[in-house]
Amino acid sequence: MTTQDAKQQPLSYAEAGVDIDAGNALVERIKPAARATHRPGVMAGLGGFGGLFDLKAAGYSDPVLVAATDGVGTKLRIAIDTGQVGGVGIDLVAMCVNDLICQGAEPLFFLDYFATGKLDVAAAAAVVEGIAEGCKRSGCALIGGETAEMPGMYHGRDFDLAGFAVGAFERGTALPADVRVGDAVLGLASDGVHSNGFSLVRRIVERSGLAWDAPCPFGEGTLAEALLTPTRLYVQPVLDAIQSGGVHGVAHITGGGLTENLPRVLPEGLGAEIELSSWTLPPVFRWLCEAGELSQAELLKTFNAGIGMVLVVQADLIGPLTHRLQGAGETVYMLGQITDGDGVRYEGTLA
Repeated sequence: MTTQDAKQQPLSYAEAGVDIDAGNALVERIKPAARATHRPGVMAGLGGFGGLFDLKAAGYSDPVLVAATDGVGTKLRIAIDTGQVGGVGIDLVAMCVNDLICQGAEPLFFLDYFATGKLDVAAAAAVVEGIAEGCKRSGCALIGGETAEMPGMYHGRDFDLAGFAVGAFERGTALPADVRVGDAVLGLASDGVHSNGFSLVRRIVERSGLAWDAPCPFGEGTLAEALLTPTRLYVQPVLDAIQSGGVHGVAHITGGGLTENLPRVLPEGLGAEIELSSWTLPPVFRWLCEAGELSQAELLKTFNAGIGMVLVVQADLIGPLTHRLQGAGETVYMLGQITDGDGVRYEGTLA
């Protein structure tokens, strides 16, 4: 065969590294998981050029839409390297819908973006099934998404994720609202590191010399299994608390910790005083501090430190709201109160 003949050989998309048949197989496999997230307002299943949602059918008369987008960050690196990818789908949903409820919005529907170099149908399905599980727990419909096979952009088993969530509230009910001096600050326990700070986590693990499959030094199972614990979904308990009355603000404690996220719900001129001894630092954060020689200030501005969500509530409703949240399965801490002055001020030390 001459050089000229070789140049004339027909090419195909598959030969270039994109397998349309694998993409179609993935769509068929995940359809049952997506159907399981159906809720009032959904107008069509997967397969169209866009997802349809009817706000009136969802029960809204004068809605304001709220949108959020996020990813999972370098937590994906651990999931990919260990093959434990199912939980990152829940992480993806949680990072978006936990933000929506901070505005007082009910999450309505979700879309995902999955990009990889070569599509592994089984791995991708595990991720999307995790996304569907997160949506189901949040009362949110998975109505569409995109799977992009991009050879040359991602290598080996690498992939990336992005999520997009849309929620709504009735006009006039947005949060934060009426935050005032004397309001109480309640903290809801996290389920671990959640999905922030993993670039530092990975550096600490590297310094420790431990492998991902090593026994967890602060809990059961392997180190990877413990660190891959999915982000907690706070949607149902927090929305219930908001609807009961007395919640003036909600802050999702992600990157920046309490230090940067709590001020986002405070009016100008108001701050918060937080008593650090009011909750016990979970073992994973104690280990990260010791292994990484982290200062308390570094811990509090990088990680959630055991508090994944904060509610600013009317002082005389602390008891009923705490009882309501505990009844929904949340661990609730009385962290402090709203004060004059900007920023978060810490008292004491982490226990």
